[in-house]
Amino acid sequence: MGAVHRMTRHRAHTQSGFERAPALVAVCILFAPLTLTAQTAAPAAPTAAPAAVTANDTSAALPVFDVVSIKPDKSGSMMSRVAFTPDGISVSGMPLHMLLREAFNISDNQLLSEPGWVNNDRFDIEAKVAPEDVPKLKVLKPTDRWAMLVPVFQDRFALKFHHESKDLTQYILVVAKGGLKMKEAASGDAYANGLKRPDGKAGGAGMMRAEPGELIAQGAPVENLVRFLSFQFHSPVLDKTGLTGKYDIDLKWTPDETEAAMMRPPAGAPADGGNPAPPPAQGPSIFTALEEQLGLKLEAHKEPGDAIVIDHIEQPSPN
Repeated sequence: MGAVHRMTRHRAHTQSGFERAPALVAVCILFAPLTLTAQTAAPAAPTAAPAAVTANDTSAALPVFDVVSIKPDKSGSMMSRVAFTPDGISVSGMPLHMLLREAFNISDNQLLSEPGWVNNDRFDIEAKVAPEDVPKLKVLKPTDRWAMLVPVFQDRFALKFHHESKDLTQYILVVAKGGLKMKEAASGDAYANGLKRPDGKAGGAGMMRAEPGELIAQGAPVENLVRFLSFQFHSPVLDKTGLTGKYDIDLKWTPDETEAAMMRPPAGAPADGGNPAPPPAQGPSIFTALEEQLGLKLEAHKEPGDAIVIDHIEQPSPN
């Protein structure tokens, strides 16, 4: 892994706690259970719950990365890639804003007071746990594995932050009145001719590919769809569908420039300025497509939620 920085085996004590990114979004996003690749023009957003959203703060219950390498990304590419490896995490070309957002499991509008370079500077990160901690990674949820980066940011970027309440535009995903239209994935589907993993191998259940105006998923839980929608809206999305199965998704809509910057509320719903949202561009909006093609509906509203305020952050210390 080259020159590395060995992390201390204790977690730094800080004030525990939590502006919207300027524009969307990925030309291509590919999800797998442990892999994400994205071509990004600007940060997107993660899944988070409306009202009283709680950040994943550092926790002594999680393993600590033993060695960490952090380097500025010099590729000049807009491609970002993240892979959860058996012993840690590998990141290529990802803005620090996106990494912070994922580590705290929040959306863009819940991360406040960042200096400009946090959105613009991209980093390559290789982080590994000690050999005795490798078995612990196998039982962690993805959100917990992301949260393991918080101590890295505290140690290497001198991160300090606190919680603050903020009025947030938030969305709730429910089953539409017409009923569910998504196809539940058949048990054991191999998807031999389906989506491919970044290494070129045939993908399986949990794979998702997103491009402007199109989302395809195979054997994916609803939480993956919720995560994608929160990317699109730069806002928290809460799953109230009650769906516990895994689904094959083929969603197509017509995005416009306004939606690319920040997806609009459903037609007739109040926008941030209190005015009704303008009519969609040619073809269905993502709201219409969700209801007509998947049998799901997004409901927008504003209410207080938890945000993370960045008190201090620096360029990373040397490896």
